[in-house]
Amino acid sequence: MSSSDPHGHAGHDDHAHGAGHGGGHGHEGHDDAPSGPPADWARIRNVGALIVLLATVVLLGLLISCSQPLAELEAKRVESLARVALADSFLKSWSAEYGRLCAEANEAEWLTNTKIVEGDDTNARRNDAAKAALAAFVGSERVIATCRDLLARAPELAPLQVRQLKAILYLAADKPATAKELVAERISAETRQTEALFGYTFKLDGKEVTTNDLDRLLKSETDLARRQAAWEASKAVGGTLKDGLENLQRLRNGTVRALGYPDFFAYQVSEYGMTSDEMLALNDRLVRELRPLYRELHTWARHELAQRYGVPVPEQLPAHWLPNRWSQDWNALTEVAGVDLDGALKEKTPQWQVEQAERFYVSLGFPSLPRSFYDKSSLFPVPEGAGWKKNSHASAWHMDLDQDVRSLMSIESNSEWYETTHHELGHIYYYLCYARPEVPLILRAGANRAYHEAVGTMMGLAAMQPRFMAAIGLTEGGKVPVLTDETKRQLLLRDALNYVVFMPWSCGVMTRFEHELYGAELPKGQWNRRWWELVEKYQGVVPPAARGEEFCDAATKTHINDDAAQYYDYGLSFVLLFQLHDHIARTILEEDPRDTNYFGRKDVGDFLKKILAPGASVDWRELMRDSLGEELSAVPMLRYFEPLKAWLEEQNKGRRHTLADV
Repeated sequence: MSSSDPHGHAGHDDHAHGAGHGGGHGHEGHDDAPSGPPADWARIRNVGALIVLLATVVLLGLLISCSQPLAELEAKRVESLARVALADSFLKSWSAEYGRLCAEANEAEWLTNTKIVEGDDTNARRNDAAKAALAAFVGSERVIATCRDLLARAPELAPLQVRQLKAILYLAADKPATAKELVAERISAETRQTEALFGYTFKLDGKEVTTNDLDRLLKSETDLARRQAAWEASKAVGGTLKDGLENLQRLRNGTVRALGYPDFFAYQVSEYGMTSDEMLALNDRLVRELRPLYRELHTWARHELAQRYGVPVPEQLPAHWLPNRWSQDWNALTEVAGVDLDGALKEKTPQWQVEQAERFYVSLGFPSLPRSFYDKSSLFPVPEGAGWKKNSHASAWHMDLDQDVRSLMSIESNSEWYETTHHELGHIYYYLCYARPEVPLILRAGANRAYHEAVGTMMGLAAMQPRFMAAIGLTEGGKVPVLTDETKRQLLLRDALNYVVFMPWSCGVMTRFEHELYGAELPKGQWNRRWWELVEKYQGVVPPAARGEEFCDAATKTHINDDAAQYYDYGLSFVLLFQLHDHIARTILEEDPRDTNYFGRKDVGDFLKKILAPGASVDWRELMRDSLGEELSAVPMLRYFEPLKAWLEEQNKGRRHTLADV
């Protein structure tokens, strides 16, 4: 599964779900699946024994018929071949069972997220059983022992075999049988936490409201008291999740320590081939590189909003002044003259938005979506009076690691959901690209988790550019808007209030808090204080009133609960997406990166397919060097916003910067 957070919409905060491995795409389980290794493992071990026996016979013959040095050399070669064959036999059997369990397991998880009925725990129990079954399989002591045994002689194996075995061991570490009791407890705790979060009834002025309602209010309301009430209503769920999160802190750390990881944050980071310190250093570097631009945006916003609300300019930005519940996306603060996307979308249905996003990908040379995508996805808000709720957070799901792909959204006709549909379909097409025989099941994931997010978010960025919008009839008369200097500046400001503003939230607040939550085992009694220290330090945002430890504002963010210790994925993906977009614009389209139109360009599709098709079967660093010729760098992102930074500096002359250095 891939969640979606680049925009923190009523639920599109991380975009992708899959089958428990790689790229944050994981859902596990099955009601009646076996609780251990597959029944044919005895056969596999017999095959392995037969291979070894045959190798031994060959070796004896060689020792008799050949000179000693030649015999020893040939013996090693035959032994290596036998080990390769044994690894192949194990991987084929493991993959078959894993694929079966995942397909059935994701169905259980899907129901848990798409139909939440108060007082009915049928889906939760089914989901618990499903997760337990898959956990017993992937975390089996025999699986771990076999992988370790084979990897002990890794140079004798094929590189793709080594990559699969390492991925299987990584997956096993999340739910190891050596910590069986902790694993069972954690599975149940995670299910209950998700239900508590998405089954919560938000209320404003004593009336039930949805998160979409609260988001709309924070985007449009001008009365500060009314804004504060809405913001506080959005945080009310946090306190109900605090005890559950404390339990998950213990359980997540406990399960991964069974296989030698120091803590859950370190475990998640290790998928990048990095340590916690290395990941924190990378995120800190990106925050520092973008700090001068973010400081200008922060100063501009303080003065702009003080004028809008008719109050003195504050030292830091009050959280309820901003158009997002977590202050992670401010693009609703500006409008682009002559580009009224929200107005155009009011004439379109939510269904049109999904179908148009599909048309975009098809125009690049990707296939049409499977019919099952529309039949089985949950794309729209729950009808009033339905008697049930669903997860309001946008996500994409790879149900069977093959052609059954789905999305969970609550689409409405506005620009935020327009961008999100393009993002979610980016995940879907990534799934379909690597769902091919050449990519083993365990490696059907992004090159790393950030790649999955980068591709989807880049397509959202491309779909927001004026010439693209004109090409699909979303501008007045279907004509390309005249891009005056003012219009160009407004477009850049809109993009910066989305992408640049997101970076200190992702690479700073969320990454640092989760590192402390797991790596330092931050005590529950300090969570809210530490949360707001980080928010002020990195974002320059403060709460509208004191927030004591009776609150748990961190837990209002879905990822803290059910997609833990991976939020740096989104910050890294934003840097990567600007590198990809810059390459496409300059090298393929030969256009200004700030004014592109991907629509109908099969050459863009060909470039993307080369990146998507290998999945996780190649090293992500090598993929970057091969496709872009460079390492991960914020330079293209900074270059994209250079004209805006100059304008902001002019606007902020004589104003005092209050944002701290990091």
